[in-house]
Amino acid sequence: MVAKLSDVAELAGVSITTVSRVINSYGSLSQKTIDKVHAAMRELHYQPNAMARSLQGKSSQFIGLIFPNIQNPFFTALASEIEQLLFEKGYKVIIATSANNVEKEQQYLQMLAANQVEGIITSSHNLGIASYQDNFLPIVSYDRHLADNIPIVHEDNYRGGQLIGDYFVSQNAKNLLVLCDNDASTSPTSKRYVGFADAVAGKSHLLVKNFDSNTFVAPADIAAIVEIVRTHKIDGVFAYNDMMAIQLQNALRKANLRVPEDVIVAGYDGSPIVQQLHPDLPTIVQPIHEAAQRLIDVLFAEINHAALPELDVLPVTLHRPE
Repeated sequence: MVAKLSDVAELAGVSITTVSRVINSYGSLSQKTIDKVHAAMRELHYQPNAMARSLQGKSSQFIGLIFPNIQNPFFTALASEIEQLLFEKGYKVIIATSANNVEKEQQYLQMLAANQVEGIITSSHNLGIASYQDNFLPIVSYDRHLADNIPIVHEDNYRGGQLIGDYFVSQNAKNLLVLCDNDASTSPTSKRYVGFADAVAGKSHLLVKNFDSNTFVAPADIAAIVEIVRTHKIDGVFAYNDMMAIQLQNALRKANLRVPEDVIVAGYDGSPIVQQLHPDLPTIVQPIHEAAQRLIDVLFAEINHAALPELDVLPVTLHRPE
């Protein structure tokens, strides 16, 4: 039997109105009450409006997407590809952005569940959110380890870092700077640095600085990077995404440093718009269409309680300026 709102209220020891307020994030409630209601929902595998959907005999036809932001051209391109592929399957998407805001992401998770999405595709950068571990909705992650029970679709981050490292070595860059995520997790993206470091080991001096690569870098931070380049005589910079790389290219040129003659700047992501507008940027090209299709295949396998497809890593390539 499908659990009802009243069943959740009885198990949690609260009123039906309180359960409704928790589901819709409405009004002021204590964390203890919220936790009790969520615990009851998990135990009963309750989804809001589940009975109404059962009587209708059809799904909601909605999928939730949670990305750090859509300012980054890569996430814009990935979201667009996922939306188109889902539309062809008769589904629509609800997009949420949550960079560096755990509370916002938790509320989005509750909102997506309350709006009866069939499942969620996420590339969250807010790690350690308990809701992912406890959520009973089908969820698939892109490139991030969110919980042991959530499958991950990812490209070959180690090879991507290795290709960039090999490129710097081929260009005789000796003093290298890596601008990487401040991420000590077990997410696949952590292998990006490992591949790069392995490729340049014994061939170049390596300096590492941690920056948030989810958003545009503040002008003061870009100025600090330019100063590091000058002080340490850096001749190669590996930025963890193309936005950061392009910002740095512009700042270095404004500081009368030639790119790439004095300093080579390389990025990561390789979205179509970046390749078109900045063909001079060496970058790792991630397979956007293949990633979108794999994410959808895995999610629908979860939705249909079927065996998951093979989760082998997706290949990446290096875009080299002509």
